Parts: sequence; C-alpha cells; structure tokens
Amino acid sequence: MTAPAAETGAWTATQTAAAVRSGAVRAREVAEAALVRVERLNPKVNAFTDIAAPRALAEADKVDAALSAGADLPLAGVPFAVKNLFDIAGLPTRAGSKINLDNPPAASDAFLIERLTEAGAVLLGGLHMGEYAYDFTGENAHDGNCRNPHDLTRMTGGSSSGSAAAVASGMVPASLGSDTNGSIRVPSSFCGLFGLKPTFGRLSRRGTYPFVASLDHLGPFARSVEDLALLFDVLQGADPADPAQAARPALACSDDLGKGIDGLRVAAAGGYFRQNGEPQAFAAVDRVAAALGAGAMVEVPEAARARAAAYVITTAESAALHLPRLRGRPEDFDPETRDRFLSGAMVPAVWVQQAQRLRAWFRAQMAALFERIDILLAPATPFPALPSGTRTITLGGEAMPARPNIGLFTQPISFIGLPVVAVPVWLDGETLPIGVQVVAPPWREDLALRAAFHLQSTGVCAAPVAAIP
Repeated sequence: MTAPAAETGAWTATQTAAAVRSGAVRAREVAEAALVRVERLNPKVNAFTDIAAPRALAEADKVDAALSAGADLPLAGVPFAVKNLFDIAGLPTRAGSKINLDNPPAASDAFLIERLTEAGAVLLGGLHMGEYAYDFTGENAHDGNCRNPHDLTRMTGGSSSGSAAAVASGMVPASLGSDTNGSIRVPSSFCGLFGLKPTFGRLSRRGTYPFVASLDHLGPFARSVEDLALLFDVLQGADPADPAQAARPALACSDDLGKGIDGLRVAAAGGYFRQNGEPQAFAAVDRVAAALGAGAMVEVPEAARARAAAYVITTAESAALHLPRLRGRPEDFDPETRDRFLSGAMVPAVWVQQAQRLRAWFRAQMAALFERIDILLAPATPFPALPSGTRTITLGGEAMPARPNIGLFTQPISFIGLPVVAVPVWLDGETLPIGVQVVAPPWREDLALRAAFHLQSTGVCAAPVAAIP
C-alpha cells in the first residue's frame, strides 16, 4: 500500500489503519493524500465548510510518533471529518448558520472528536449541513447546495449533507453526523452509504449544537460495516459531563460481526411503511428481507400518528431554543428555516403534551413488537435522491412539499430512539442507490450491525466510492 493509492479515496478506515499500523504508509502521507483529494473534489461537491489542514498534518505526525513509540491505535491515521455542529477547537461551531459565525471559536473539541483522535484518527475539518439541522435536502441558503457525489445534479439529503458527501466521494473514509428525525439515514440513502444512528442516549452529545434535545442522536457514516462497527466501538465511552447519556455498558461490536444471522427473527414493516413511496423503496426492502430470511410482514401500530407527534415535538422544542435569535436577527436565517421555527413557536402546549403521551404509548407498542422479532426492516427514504431544487413531490397520487416528506419513513423510528443501521441498495438498472433501515431493539446496535454485515458479505449492499468527473 502506498500513499498514491490512498489518494484514490478507495481505502476504508479499517484498511487505512491497518496500513499505517503496519508501516506500509505513514499517517502523514495518508493525511497529505486526503487533503489533496479534498482540494480537488470539494469545489465540485461542497462537502467541507472548514478545512483544518495544519491541524490534520500535526495530528498525523503525532500518530506516526506514537506508533514508533509502540502505541496501539485502532484508528491510526484514519482521516475523518464532522458535521459543523460539532465543536472543533479553534473554529466557531457553525451549525449550518450565518448567525453562529459571530460566536467565539470553540475552546475544545466535542467529546466524540476526542474519542476518535485518541484512537489515532486525524480530523480534516467541518462539514456542510442544513441550517440548525432543520433540513432533509442538503441545501443551505448560506453555504450553497451540497451535491450528491453519485450525481452532482442531485440532493445529498440532510441535514448531515457534508458528512455523507465527504465519505461517498472518498474525501474521507469516515465522518460523524447527527440524526434527529433522519439526518443520518436520509443522506446515507441518497448517497449510498452505511450509517449508524445508535440508541438515544448511547453516545455523549457534549460539545455539539442541539436541534431537539429529546430527539438528537450522534453517529458515524462509512463505506463498510466493519468501519461502522469499529467507529462505534471507539465512540462509546462514559462522559459524566453529559447528563443525557445513559449509563449503559459498552458493546464491542467489531468482534461480533461474523456471528451471522442464524437465529435472528427478521420482519419487514407493512402498512404505513408500504405506502407513499416509489417502487424502488419497496423493492430495496424486499431484496434485503429476502437476504435476511425475513418472515411475514408486521404492522407498526399508529406509525403515521407517531410521525405527526415527532413533528410537533420537533417544531416546538427547536423553536423554543431559537427564540432569542428569531427576535434579534430574523433576517439572518434561511427564510424557510425561520418560517418553520416561527410556526413551531405558535404550537399550543396541549399539542406537545398529547404528542408526548403518544410517544410513551408508541414506545410500549414497539417494545411489545420487539418481543416477537429481533430486526425490523423499513425504507429509509420514499425515493432515491431528488434533483437539487425540487420543491414538490407526488406520493400516493398527491402533490406534497418535498423537504418535510423526505423523512416520512425515518421519523417514527427516531421518535422513540431505536438504533438503526442504514444500508445502501443498488437495484438492477438503477443509477442511484436507495437505503433500507435495519432497526433493532434499544441498546442492541450489535444485532443491526450483524445483519448489515451479512448484507454486505453477500453482495446485497455496497457503498462504492463515487466516480466524480
């Protein structure tokens, strides 16, 4: 393995770390090659908003020195980048906005960045996102559109737009994003990646800008399930400074991937999850279901109402967070984001209360469902990536606004914090991927990762680097 090979962007995180640990290539060479690729591709893709080249090279040199001293670094020399709602020491935490650029630079890194760098990964910078994470498209009024590496005329999905585009284009083999209503799973679907939304409360959120505190999750993107499991293993760790993190023992998922799927009870979701989507969405689920030996379809009770309740909580909580900025600097918001926040500020409290009641009921119903199955399959998006600028879509014969309805299959799942691995499917005759949600019971990310690994191993799912002209 050589540094020029690394510049192709084809290496996974696992392959990169193995090459650096073996001495086949230095971390400095890998970082330099990655920065060259970012310089070449980012003007086309618009994934990075902040490139931290001096920091990356300095961190790579530290990795090389640590390895020479005998250190054991599971992510040695692996380039990564993060959605720009993560604190990066020395940079203002943008959260996709114009207003936040006036804030002082972050004094320290977010907890999850610390975890990755301690394991030897090398941070290249901050990534494009929808303003304040209220977005499913990857289109930002301040930073421009993030473009889908598999078709530069298409959306990446959002709000973790740059996190997906940077990995799909091979600028980095891994990234971090956030997921409140689908912001890891939607870009994974549109850009053809493996993405993990862990159980709510699993990973520390310290050092990240919130969107909806009761729904926000953080997680990784990668082009292989091995990478996803390795990243997840490293990211776990108790953080006493985050009161929202649950006191749960860590899962060591990398060693369990090869256990296979024997004994796993798998079912695809019917009803709501077989409506209002294009044929590709359901064909992808059917392909995954067949590969995992799924039984009969199961009904997810009141999924439509769960989605509606998730929307009520989202709009009310996020509006409350942003009221000072809405009052003081309304002209500096993306007008569409501002209007969503303003409408959320007018949601009656009784609606929020009723939504929370439904949330508790829905959680109990899903717990009962997971007593009968181990894995639930559902579409990640109703369709493959839309052309950039699409304003209206037709679902079930009805014209609907595109932006909010991209996440109609993801919102009921994150509403109660279930762990999900999004897996990419390339259907015969299609030029764009589409994702499937592999959903597990709370705290059982290992089951979803095992199923995803089986799908990857049998060729059902794959995440190739995009060929960008």
